[in-house]
Amino acid sequence: MEPLASKIRPKTLEGFYGQEHLVGKGKPLRVAIEEKHLFSFILWGPPGVGKTTLARIYANALDADFYELSAVSAGKADIRKIVDEDKGLFGKPKVLFLDEIHRFNKAQQDFLLPFVEKGTLTLIGATTENPSFEVISPLLSRCRVFTLNSLTDEDMAKILEKSECKMDGKAKDWLIKMANGDGRQAITMIENTHSLYKKITVETLKNTLQSKFLRYDKAGEEHYNLISAFIKSMRASQPDAAMYYMARMLDSGEDPKFIARRMVIFASEDIGIAVPTALVVANEVFRAVETIGLPECSLNLAQGVAYLAKCKKDRSVCDALGKAMKDVKTHGNLPVPLNLRNAPTNLMKELDYGKGYEKYTKDDLMPEKLKGKRYF
Repeated sequence: MEPLASKIRPKTLEGFYGQEHLVGKGKPLRVAIEEKHLFSFILWGPPGVGKTTLARIYANALDADFYELSAVSAGKADIRKIVDEDKGLFGKPKVLFLDEIHRFNKAQQDFLLPFVEKGTLTLIGATTENPSFEVISPLLSRCRVFTLNSLTDEDMAKILEKSECKMDGKAKDWLIKMANGDGRQAITMIENTHSLYKKITVETLKNTLQSKFLRYDKAGEEHYNLISAFIKSMRASQPDAAMYYMARMLDSGEDPKFIARRMVIFASEDIGIAVPTALVVANEVFRAVETIGLPECSLNLAQGVAYLAKCKKDRSVCDALGKAMKDVKTHGNLPVPLNLRNAPTNLMKELDYGKGYEKYTKDDLMPEKLKGKRYF
């Protein structure tokens, strides 16, 4: 039986909600679709915001042969099969939608590259991860990157109306809040609740949400719940809890690089100068994960988690950066004190650039407006 999310998926931009910065009048993706521009691109954004739908609308508008693969399960053979398939008539372009492109390793991306270079395949990659980290530079340079945002409450309300399932205002408001900008999750909740209880109310929605089986989604809410619990357990210096949540993520098929990257961030954000070597350890864990891969790299992750959780915590670096950024936003580009300015020409020296500079001065080097300001 076809899932509800698939049934109500729009086939044109007329029924597509959200991402106005990309599909609004005169915006890049709308222009590309209307003018039938053929090019490779990557859709980067959170789950359930329309990446797959936009890829299908684009391919349909170009009358292309559309192929859909998930990088979680696909490999080189699947790409080769598409390339070799003589499906197209009258020179139809082949558009490959590769979901979770960040799960393709370097070797797989290298294999894909020449087909994109030659135009044999037009690639549409979808990812919830920053493509700058996950997509190899040669492939990334041949693709435009479009950033998608979480759906607004207004967008979500329109999508719920398309489901044609009856619910009162309270149930609709609760569902929109719970889904947090993820349209697919909201529609799936409606479908599952209707299947279990027939009637959709706040109570039946909550009961459905309690079902682990129904709410499990590697790319959805549980994904973010687990990484949140993982980080907060390390922050609380509880290695046992952190290890448990990491094990949950690995068991669910989470990309180990995603976990390792968060550990690198955590080393500076939550440990900082309390244990400066924490960043070194976290970086080495990330490198080991990249080099070794699963299943063995789980041991490297476990060692890193135990170490980071047990480290003393100090958020002063993170807090100081936040305060400095706030001043930059508030005060703009304040003049740099003359004695700190570079003076490569005689004219600049005549204007007192660099005058009075002392290497090891104890004088306040802040701009005049921020004299005496402390971030640490």
